[in-house]
Amino acid sequence: MIRTILVVGASGYVGSHLVPELANSGYKVKATGRNLKLLKKRGWEELPDVELVELDLNQPDNLDDILSDVDAVFFLVHGMNHGHDFIDYEVKAASNFSQALKKSNVQRVIYLGALQPLHGNTKHLAARKATGEILRDSGIPITELRAGIIVGPGSAAFEVMRDFVYHLPIIIAPKWVKSRNSPIALRNLLHYLLELLHFTPCRHQILDVAGPENLSYAEQMRKIGNHIGKKVRILPIPFLTPSFAALWLRFITSVPTNIARALVGGLRHDLPADGSAIQSLIPQHLLNYDESVEECLSHENEVVRNEIWGYDPDALARWQSGYGYYPKQAGYTLRTDATSEQLWQQVQLVGGKEGYFYANYLWRIREWMDHLIGGDALTRYRRDPDKLELGDKVDSWKVIHIEPNRFLSLLFGMKAPGLGRLEFTIEDKGEYREIDIRAWWHPAGFSGLLYWFAMMPAHLFIFRGMTHALVKRCKAKAQEGKSVTE
Repeated sequence: MIRTILVVGASGYVGSHLVPELANSGYKVKATGRNLKLLKKRGWEELPDVELVELDLNQPDNLDDILSDVDAVFFLVHGMNHGHDFIDYEVKAASNFSQALKKSNVQRVIYLGALQPLHGNTKHLAARKATGEILRDSGIPITELRAGIIVGPGSAAFEVMRDFVYHLPIIIAPKWVKSRNSPIALRNLLHYLLELLHFTPCRHQILDVAGPENLSYAEQMRKIGNHIGKKVRILPIPFLTPSFAALWLRFITSVPTNIARALVGGLRHDLPADGSAIQSLIPQHLLNYDESVEECLSHENEVVRNEIWGYDPDALARWQSGYGYYPKQAGYTLRTDATSEQLWQQVQLVGGKEGYFYANYLWRIREWMDHLIGGDALTRYRRDPDKLELGDKVDSWKVIHIEPNRFLSLLFGMKAPGLGRLEFTIEDKGEYREIDIRAWWHPAGFSGLLYWFAMMPAHLFIFRGMTHALVKRCKAKAQEGKSVTE
C-alpha cells in the first residue's frame, strides 16, 4: 500500500503541479527542492499532509532520513537550469540518489525522462537517458516515462514556441522547425503519473507517453497562432547553428536562458513515441493539440494569481493574453556588513522626495516619457515618508508584497507593453547580509521585447548603483557583488 510519497524536484514544472494533485488524492507527500524558501512560496503548507524538505542531491547529507518512511518516489529532477555543466550535475544527482535507494525501503520509483531520437543525440537527451540507467542500478523497480513536449502554462518547450508566435512578426527559426514529436497535455501526463501508483511493478519499465498527434514544431506554432488569431509566418534558416540558435532564443523567449539553451539540442531531432503501452494500461481521453492549447491558454493568468504577485487585483486586471509567461530580469546582488534592520530602513524610503537612491535623473526621464503618452508618473506620492505598508502607492508604483527586514515588491505602474515589478530582497547570511535589487518584466509581444532591450543600457549599471548607494546610506561596508541581466 502506497501511503507516503517523496517528490524529488517538486519546485520544477511537473512537480509543482503534481504535489497538490497527490495531496488532494489522500497521500502523505514529502516535497523537496534545493531552495526551501521557493517551496514555501507555493502555498503547499496549507494542503493536507504535505511536508516541505530542502534537498540538494549533490550534497545529500539528509537523504537517508528523508527516505526512511517513504513508500514511493517521483524523481523529477533535471539540471537544465544549472548551466553549461548540467549533465555532470544530473549524473551526480542520480548517482547519489541511487546509492541512497539501495539502503531504503522504497517500493518503487517513477522517473520522468525524455523521448529519445532514433538517430543522433544531444547532451540534454543523453543526460535524461543516463539518469534512468543510473536509477535502475539501485535495484528498486523503476518506471521510466519518456515524454516530449508537455503542453501547459509554464512548460519550457511549449513557452519557447509560444514566445516565438507572440513576439515575432516573422519567425526566423532553425531548420529544426520541421522536426516532429507527439506533444502531450499536462492534464493527461498528470493522470498517468497518479494512476501508476495503483500498480505494483516487479521489474523495470520504460514507457513512452504521447499525445494523439505527431506534429512538427512549425505545425504546432501555426496552431498556436490560430488560437490567438495571428497568422504565423515561418522562415527556416538552414545555416542557423545550435549555438547561434541558443543565442537567438535568449533574445526572443522569456524562458530562462540555461533551460532554453539546453532545449535547443533536443528540438533538432524527430522524437518518435509509441504511447500505446501505457494507454492500454491506463486508458484515458488524450487531448489533441488544439484542445491542449485551448486549455493551456485558459489558465494563462495563473502566472499572476499567486503569492509572487501578492494576489494583487491590479496585477490580475492588467495581465493580458500574450504576455511572456517567464519574465526577463535584471538586477544586482551586494554583500554588506549592514544589519537587516539598517538596510530595511533605507529600502522603505524608496520613491517620493528620496527618489531611487541612484541616477534619479534617469528615473525622472522615464516619468516624463510616461507623462507624454498619457500616464501619471509625474504625480509623486507617498502615504508616509518613512514607512511602507501593503497596498501603498509609491509614485507610479504599488506595494504588492512586503515582509519587514526581508522583502519588498513594487508593481510597475507606468505605461509600457508588458507587466513588471521591482523587488528589494535582504538575506541574512550570518556573517554578512545580501541586498538584491531586481526588475522583472513580462513582455507583451514584439513591442514588449523592444521596450526591455531599450532599457538594457540603463539596467547594466543602475541596479549596481542603487545597491551601493543604499549600503552607503547605512554607513556600512560593501563587497563587490553580482549582476544578472537577461
